[in-house]
Amino acid sequence: EFLEFEYSHGRLRYANNSNYRNDSLIRKEMWIGPLVVKELKHIIQASEITKEDDANWPKKNIVGKQELEIRIGNDHIAFETTKIGSLVDIQDGEDPEGLRVFYCLIISLNSLHFKIKPI
Repeated sequence: EFLEFEYSHGRLRYANNSNYRNDSLIRKEMWIGPLVVKELKHIIQASEITKEDDANWPKKNIVGKQELEIRIGNDHIAFETTKIGSLVDIQDGEDPEGLRVFYCLIISLNSLHFKIKPI
């Protein structure tokens, strides 16, 4: 399973491969304007995810992994951790605050709705 967003030069691509109800890979692509790009950057920057470090986060395991790679301006950061089902899953770790930031950003990005036809 994976969820992927990729933005480059005005084009936003979305891919969702989920086993939910035996769905197949969903791909969508759209062109977005400067205001949407500005809001996406705002969501990412407001989360302060670029200040986090995944060194003390749980490592991927048999359940799976979650990855996030962000490039904004001169910042380029990548994270990897085990799959997180809910906020309860992060409370007992070595860095619950960093994982909370990661999880909440993922939820924010996932909540974006794309009402366009798949490619």
